[in-house]
Amino acid sequence: MPPGTPMLTAGETPALSAANTGFMLLCSALVMLMTPGLAFFYGGMVRSRSTLNMLMMSFAALGVVTVLWVLYGFGVAFGTDFGSVVGWSPDFAGLSGVGRDRLWDGYAIPVLAFAAFQLMFAVITPALISGALADRVKFGSWVLFVALWATAVYFPVAHWVWGPGGWLLEAGVVDFAGGTAVHVNAGAAALGVILVIGRRVGFGKDPAHPHNLPLVMLGTALLWFGWFGFNAGSRLGNDDGVGAVVFVNTQVAAAAAMLAWLAYERIRHGACTALGAASGAVAGLVAITPSGGSCSPLGAVAIGAVAGPLCAAAVRLKHGFGYDDSLDVVGVHLVGGVVGSVLVGFLATGGVQSEARGLLYGGGTDQLVKQVVGVAAVLVYSLVVSAALALVLHRTVGMRVSEDDEVSGIDRAEHAGTAYDLGGDGHGPTPGGAVPLPARPVTAARRAVDA
Repeated sequence: MPPGTPMLTAGETPALSAANTGFMLLCSALVMLMTPGLAFFYGGMVRSRSTLNMLMMSFAALGVVTVLWVLYGFGVAFGTDFGSVVGWSPDFAGLSGVGRDRLWDGYAIPVLAFAAFQLMFAVITPALISGALADRVKFGSWVLFVALWATAVYFPVAHWVWGPGGWLLEAGVVDFAGGTAVHVNAGAAALGVILVIGRRVGFGKDPAHPHNLPLVMLGTALLWFGWFGFNAGSRLGNDDGVGAVVFVNTQVAAAAAMLAWLAYERIRHGACTALGAASGAVAGLVAITPSGGSCSPLGAVAIGAVAGPLCAAAVRLKHGFGYDDSLDVVGVHLVGGVVGSVLVGFLATGGVQSEARGLLYGGGTDQLVKQVVGVAAVLVYSLVVSAALALVLHRTVGMRVSEDDEVSGIDRAEHAGTAYDLGGDGHGPTPGGAVPLPARPVTAARRAVDA
């Protein structure tokens, strides 16, 4: 992904490649599919009364970030560098100065194809945060948070990691497809927000089991499928074989992490769960994201084998420390992103996409130090700024729904409907968006069904 790794040789004039352009558009569509996949993944993990809200939080990110990306986000992330921390190019504002024939520097693809691919990364990153906030956040406040967070956190961090002149890119930090910019960023943001807004009603006392595991597995399948575009597409072309290596590494790491997570569950809890298989696969996909262009397939096995049990153990930290990470965004995305990013410093072969060599391949500790610095910088910045944004919103417009709405069901309170018409009364939005019928009283029996 970094613009500093051209597909063309020095001095060669790029010409539009129809094959590479088509490849990038296909990969962009695959990455776009990941956001609805994430919606299903999260939607199945929550209680039934929060399903619509989880779906809507992901779809809202599709709308908000897309518009902001066109207006100014692409310019901030990939425009001309200012101080190694942000970018800006007037012709990127509104994409007004980007014609169909303008190519991305050093590559044989249009700027618009590159912008579309990067847009899908910008969309899914804040959507990842939503899983930590399940059951308790006002939808309007979430929409406002996504807009502010994308502007203040994601766009600048994307410039640090991938933008021309970005300070982490210039420092030699390797992040092939988003270990720091996407997963550490989103995981740290999730932690910052939940520390501000607090825990759900009944956290640690009332059961909050996934209500629909088949929906979780469907979401996992869509994420896994889309991740091939997420990772392989980050080479920005398909004419040097790197994409094939990354494709294989993506599959291998996900499989290894899933098996390792299940082994951890079997040893610790005596059973291999469907949720564990889904979470393990996602943990492996997260971990290979920064390193897929730097390691061998055997290295990908090692990355998955390490990420699986570490993330499985990390999801239990919320019970020890008392923070309410509803759907384990911190345990899977923050920890998985850290693991994958740091392991570049050990397992980078120097023979795939990057010349960086890890400690186990004769590179010494130089790359390891760079990776740790990159992880720490993104983690601290995202954690602090995200918490500050959440605090401002919490003290002004308010971020949480009322306790009554949380208990009776955030779907009805925020979206005037439910995911399932369990009572057969047809309660929900009426055709044409008319005001729905008044909600019937929420009895103890009804709450038990909804849970």
